[in-house]
Amino acid sequence: MGFLDSVLRRNSELEWMFDLDINVETTQRVYLKRIALETCINFIGRTISQSDFRIMENGKRSYNDWHYLLNIRPNTDQSAADFWQNFIYRLIHENEVLVILTDSDDLLIADSFTRVEYAVYPDIFKEVEVKGHKFQRTFRMDEVIYLTYNNEKLSKFMEGLFDDFANLFSRIIETSMRANQIRGTVDIDSSHSLDEKTQTKLQKFIDKLFNTFKNNTVAIIPKIKGFEYNEVADGSFNGKSVEEMTKIKKSLIDDVADILGIPNALIHGELSDYETSIKAYVKFCIGPLIKKISDELNAKLILKKDYLNGSHIEVRGVTEKSVIDNAEAVDKLVSSGAYTRNEVRVKFGDEPSDNPALDEFVITKNYQTASELKGGEKG
Repeated sequence: MGFLDSVLRRNSELEWMFDLDINVETTQRVYLKRIALETCINFIGRTISQSDFRIMENGKRSYNDWHYLLNIRPNTDQSAADFWQNFIYRLIHENEVLVILTDSDDLLIADSFTRVEYAVYPDIFKEVEVKGHKFQRTFRMDEVIYLTYNNEKLSKFMEGLFDDFANLFSRIIETSMRANQIRGTVDIDSSHSLDEKTQTKLQKFIDKLFNTFKNNTVAIIPKIKGFEYNEVADGSFNGKSVEEMTKIKKSLIDDVADILGIPNALIHGELSDYETSIKAYVKFCIGPLIKKISDELNAKLILKKDYLNGSHIEVRGVTEKSVIDNAEAVDKLVSSGAYTRNEVRVKFGDEPSDNPALDEFVITKNYQTASELKGGEKG
């Protein structure tokens, strides 16, 4: 420091400049993580929220209290669509979701809980909390709806990737801001005394000057003798950084979508290969989730003996194809005698009709076996 001290003593005008606050702050781009997770998880949540939960008994749909809870109003504060969207969000984001049935017959999604596992007895859940209310009782596994998604939380699994993307994204933003920032120099008459009081006044004036340029498209400032401001233009900014930031956000969303099984074209609203993307989305993403949910509902809401006698819960409305769009295929299934009309109705998500004629096989085309074919006239 000896050399620097001697320089500062010879140039007293420079000494005060080393006290100025010149900091470069690196911001953690947490919203990148939220954009990727929220976009993908809510996409799945909105899909599942359209489901129709059917309690089937003897091949017919039963309308009871569970139908109302699962399809209309699970609790006093949520509609069924909001409930199931929140359900999926918790399941994927937190890797697990717990739903309890209160004494007032409300289905509530737990905000936090502690699971106690046993080897030969049902696990129990204690310290269950919903909206700040902590239940004093414990809940057995056979009393709740409980699902897990993967072996590890998605947010934890993606933590390293998000950090890398955040650092890269921050660097691009910093580079863009430096390339497009206002730069200027200030010439000060060295004959002015630069004591602490003068330094403070000068710094305040420079700050006001900067804010004037920053906040106004047209800025007029007074010209002071011995004080001259010169702006340094930098024409290096070409707008490429904006395109690069967009690519980074899209790439991060693509990575999360790949993990969840959502086709990239579908999550970005691209219409190319739309039908193929929908089929892949339903088969590899929505189908397994529907299977998890239906298995859990059947295990917890339907008694074993009733299930074996045909009673069950179906989750419809998402994986079924449109009967209108597949009218030609419907005609072939029926006309070939492969399926009855009621069986086709069930396959497309409709309930079977009470008309017994629809349970009969109908052949409207000339499908025959080789032995039934007749030859021509005998010679």
